[in-house]
Amino acid sequence: MAFLFRKFQEVANTLAKSPKFTRDPRHLQFEADINRLFLYTSFNRLGRNADEKDAEEIIEMASKASVTDQQRQVQENIHYQIKNICNQMDDILQLDPNNIPDKPNSALGHQNGPKRSGLSFAIGTSVSSAPEPVVTQTKLLSRAELSCNLKDRLGYTIDVKPSQIPHEEAGLGLFVSGESNVGSVVAFYPGIIYSPAYYRYIPGYPRVDSCNSYLITRYDDIIINAQPWGIGGESREIWDGFFQPNFKPGSSSNISQNSDRLWKALSKPLESSNGINPSEVLELRNPLAFGHFANHPAKGSDPNVMVCPYDFPVMEKDMRVYIPNIVFGDQESVTMKRFGSFWFRSKGAGDQVIDAPVIKTLVLVAMRPLCEEEAYLNYRLSNSKRRPSWYSPVDEEEDLRRWS
Repeated sequence: MAFLFRKFQEVANTLAKSPKFTRDPRHLQFEADINRLFLYTSFNRLGRNADEKDAEEIIEMASKASVTDQQRQVQENIHYQIKNICNQMDDILQLDPNNIPDKPNSALGHQNGPKRSGLSFAIGTSVSSAPEPVVTQTKLLSRAELSCNLKDRLGYTIDVKPSQIPHEEAGLGLFVSGESNVGSVVAFYPGIIYSPAYYRYIPGYPRVDSCNSYLITRYDDIIINAQPWGIGGESREIWDGFFQPNFKPGSSSNISQNSDRLWKALSKPLESSNGINPSEVLELRNPLAFGHFANHPAKGSDPNVMVCPYDFPVMEKDMRVYIPNIVFGDQESVTMKRFGSFWFRSKGAGDQVIDAPVIKTLVLVAMRPLCEEEAYLNYRLSNSKRRPSWYSPVDEEEDLRRWS
């Protein structure tokens, strides 16, 4: 198995520099990343009984398949894993149907539900305009207990503790507890999802990163803000994006202590909200919902996880509670045009049509087998901006292509 993995690594690095990736630099880097993800996640799906013939077949597919086909396969591979993760958590948390207590606490969802916050004001909705979601009763397990049970089933879980990176601003880090194979989904990137249509509602806009280092951008310009998620919680409940239980980030986060005040000061009601209800019932105990704590590797070290776009199909209702994200604004398909650093709604025809609604999220995927170690993610910070003193580029060319 180790031999096959080394072979996959060599092919991934070779294909990333292939002449066929010679178009737009940003698209080049996107295709190279998809190619790597195709190899890693397909290798993972082969399982531990894979042989050299299986590996050769995947390598041949990676060299011949179109980027679209590879994207589709990556989505399928990731969804296969996440479905298993969700099923395992569901199995751990679900109550015995013959031993479910009476429901005097059926108002639990109302007791734990969100008060009207800056988010509901910002999108112009009324809390009473739609019934609150029902919070399904689960076992009274703590997050630590759920994490321990999940580790027994998957072979790994996630810990958040002080980073081992030797600089003062490292703060907390993401650690893999147990063993995960290459291509494993080791963490979700939680938080609020913003399409370009709603950039102006990100707290601190337009300098959104000046008070928040828990922002990440997909290649399709979707931004995820993990700051409100913090360290999650100890229950399953309605989450509206403003619950930060006991979240005390490290010094590197530079997070504003007045995010709600900033939100109200900077946000304006949307022109059209279509009565969207932003609240979702989420499992705040999800032990893998900590992707935002992964640090950039120290100088001389290599990343061991990479980001992977994952479009969660909303139709998978049983899994929804374990996807630690909510979408800001309505779900309508909006066509946007970019002018410099600004985005505008396009009034022309041609809105993208999709087969089914999805939630555009991110997960972290292992680039090699991980065992009882800290996860490092290549931040690929833009070389056109002043970068922090602790940032040491893993690959300057990749950074340049990513933000070209």
